[in-house]
Amino acid sequence: MPPRPRPAGLSAATPEGHPADAGVAADPTVFRFFNEIGIIEQLARNRFERVMPQGLTVAQFSVLNHFVRLGGERSLVDLARAFQVSKAAMGKLVGKLDAQGLVAVRANPADSRGKLVSVTRSGSRVRDQAVRHLAPTLALLRASLGDDHLERMLPGLVRVRQWLDENREPSR
Repeated sequence: MPPRPRPAGLSAATPEGHPADAGVAADPTVFRFFNEIGIIEQLARNRFERVMPQGLTVAQFSVLNHFVRLGGERSLVDLARAFQVSKAAMGKLVGKLDAQGLVAVRANPADSRGKLVSVTRSGSRVRDQAVRHLAPTLALLRASLGDDHLERMLPGLVRVRQWLDENREPSR
């Protein structure tokens, strides 16, 4: 069977010289789909970590981006649920962002033990700075794949994200 055509600029082999799809052709399509997403996430995270401003981690950026994208306030419990981490882990991450002035934390009037979190102007600026720092890498990808290709892929990715979000597995 002839190899699948690849978009311009993408390698048909791994860095070790092995064919990119060797040994996985028999895997179910949905597995191969998520395997590609996992590899993309790993490669993108590595690039992104290299350009983060002010020692920001990708996890911290993700929380800032969550607020910039959706707006408003969130409880620690809601944030932990959204990011599928423990409340303690989210509390630690939010504490670091709060110490840097990137989020504001206040008591939750509806729950005396809870906290409400929102992004500050400084947090929004740092998030925007991180996006600007990533711009050169994004420009290379855009030049390689083209806007039309990226636009055609986006609706399918949104549908996958929405399905996964609506069908979350309960916490262990």
